[in-house]
Amino acid sequence: MKSQRGYSRGEPRRAGNLVIIGCMLLFLCVLSIIKSRFFTGTTGDMKFAVESLKMATDDADESTETEDADASNSHVVDLSKPVCYESSRRSDTCEARGDIRVHGASQTVYVYPMQQEWKIKPYARKHDPFALDYVKQWSIKPFFSGAGSAAATPTPPECTVNSSVPALVFSNGGFTGNLFHDYTDVLVPVFITSYQFRGEVQFLVSSLKSWWVNKFILIFKQLSNYEIIDVDGDREVRCFDRVIVGPTFHKELGVDPSKAPSGYSVVDFKKVLRDAFGLERAAAAPSEDKWDVRRKPRLLIISRKNSRTFLNEQRMADMASSLGFDVRVGEPDMNTDVAKFARLVNSADVMLGVHGAGLTNMVFLPAGAVLIQVVPYGGLEWLAKATFKEPSEEMEIHYMEYMIQLDETTLSEQYPPDHPVLKDPYSIHKQGWDALKTVYLDKQNVKPHLGRLKNSLMEALQLLPHSKTQ
Repeated sequence: MKSQRGYSRGEPRRAGNLVIIGCMLLFLCVLSIIKSRFFTGTTGDMKFAVESLKMATDDADESTETEDADASNSHVVDLSKPVCYESSRRSDTCEARGDIRVHGASQTVYVYPMQQEWKIKPYARKHDPFALDYVKQWSIKPFFSGAGSAAATPTPPECTVNSSVPALVFSNGGFTGNLFHDYTDVLVPVFITSYQFRGEVQFLVSSLKSWWVNKFILIFKQLSNYEIIDVDGDREVRCFDRVIVGPTFHKELGVDPSKAPSGYSVVDFKKVLRDAFGLERAAAAPSEDKWDVRRKPRLLIISRKNSRTFLNEQRMADMASSLGFDVRVGEPDMNTDVAKFARLVNSADVMLGVHGAGLTNMVFLPAGAVLIQVVPYGGLEWLAKATFKEPSEEMEIHYMEYMIQLDETTLSEQYPPDHPVLKDPYSIHKQGWDALKTVYLDKQNVKPHLGRLKNSLMEALQLLPHSKTQ
C-alpha cells in the first residue's frame, strides 16, 4: 500500500515534469524557427522573437499583404534620384518613369510621380549659348494622380495616344545642317541613348526640320521601329511609361563603352550606318579577283570650293594615280545624297581632305582604311586632334596628318611676313573663336607640295592590307 501510495503521488509529478520539458523544447524549436525567419542578427533577442511570433500568428493576413506590396514596389520610381542630371560636360538628360504625358505644343512633359519641376534644352551642346538660341526649352512638370493633395498641380491634359514603348525627345535645332554637327551633336548622341532599346523606342523631335530628318531617315529607321513625331506641332497628348528628354553626349563623334547602357561602341554605330545605307565593306581589303579594279587601293579626295580649297587638286590626283591609286574626287555639301556618298566613301581605302565638316564622312570608311587630315596653317593642331584624330582610332581607322607650311598657304600672300597672323597665330587664337575661324578657316586656301604629299601617300599605302598582297 505504501509503495502504491508512493506511486500514486510521485508518478503524476514526473509526468507533469515531462510535459513541461516537452513544452519548453517545443517553444525552443518554434523560437529557433522564428529567429531564422525574422531575425538575422548574431545575438538572440527574446522580446523580438516573441513579438515576431505574435506577428506570425495574429497578423498573417497583414503580412501577406505587405509582401505583395513589396513585390509590386520593386518597380516603383526612386524619388530620391533626380529626374534630370548632367550626363556629360556637353549634355543634360532627363529620364522619367511612371505616368508620363507629353504635350508637344507647349514643350511640356507631365510626370507622376516626381517632386520638382525641371527645364532642359534637349540638344547636346549645352556649353554653347549661340547654338542653344536655336533650341526650344522643355519643361518637365510634376503632377499628382490622387485627389486631396495640398501640393497638387493643375490637372494635366488627358491622354489621347498611349504608347507601350519609351520615348526620346531631342532637338533638330542648333547647328544641324553642318555635317560635323549633324553627327557629333545629334546622330551619335541619339544612338548612344536609343540603341539600348533595339528599335523599341519612339523619337519625338523638337524644332524639326523635315528636310534634315528625311536626309538621315535611313539611320533613324535603324534605331526606331516607329514613326518620327514632329512634337512641337503635335496636337496629341502622348502618354508613355518612360521618357528620356535630351540625348547623352560622350565625346566628339564617339561613344564611351564604359558609359553606354549595354557597353556598345562607335564600332556598333558604324555597323548601324552600314546597315542603313547598304554599305558592303566592313574592312579595307583588296578584291580576291586579280582582274578586279578594286585590287587597286582607292583614294578619295574630299574637295572644297568656298574655303580651304586645294589649289592644285588635279595635280594631286595625277600624282596619286602614278603611285597606283584609283583616284576619286568628291565634294559633299548640304544637298548631297547621303546614301550615295556613303557608298563612295565606303569604297575608299584612303580619304584625304582639308580640316572641315566633309571629313565627318570618315564614319563610312571601312576598318583599316586611312584618313589623312590636311591641317591648315595657324596652330590648329588642337582642333584637328579633337575633331578627327581622336575619333578615328576608335573607329578602327589609321590616322595621318599633313601640316600645311607657310609656303603652302594663301595666307602668306594676304599678310606681310611679320604679321601676327603668320608669326604668332596664338595671338589670334586669344581673340576668340570668331577671329580664329575668320582668319585660318574662312580665308585660307592651300597648295600642298607634291613631293611631301607623295611621301604621305606612300606611307598610307604601307598601312593598307593591299601592301601585304603584292
